[in-house]
Amino acid sequence: MKKLAIIMAGAAVALTGATAASAQTVAERGEAKLAQMLEGRVAGEPVKCISAPRGNRVQVIENVGIVYDAGKTIYVARAVDPKMLDHWDVPIIDRFGSQLCTNDVMRTVDRSSGHFTGAVFLDDFVPYTKNG
Repeated sequence: MKKLAIIMAGAAVALTGATAASAQTVAERGEAKLAQMLEGRVAGEPVKCISAPRGNRVQVIENVGIVYDAGKTIYVARAVDPKMLDHWDVPIIDRFGSQLCTNDVMRTVDRSSGHFTGAVFLDDFVPYTKNG
């Protein structure tokens, strides 16, 4: 019985370490994807709201935040709790006006099941514009 308890405790520790390592890998992959998207762009002053007439240009970057591609400028809003954003998540944003703002209610649903997966709170949008 004591051996079983020791084995179970060891397995729990091993699984906890594996989960933390894979979560770090997911975050690193998200950051790498964002870095690739922003290559050759310069950051501007953060803003609370952006003009975003086409909602289909909003993309979730797993464990990072959301990106809105406005062509020459890409806006990045990092999530306050980035673990709430998974690659299966589809953002549903309830706007209070014509602009997309950090205080808009944003929830996520699972891409395959359509079930609610969480609420997301965003930091300011940082514009990244191409040089030249």
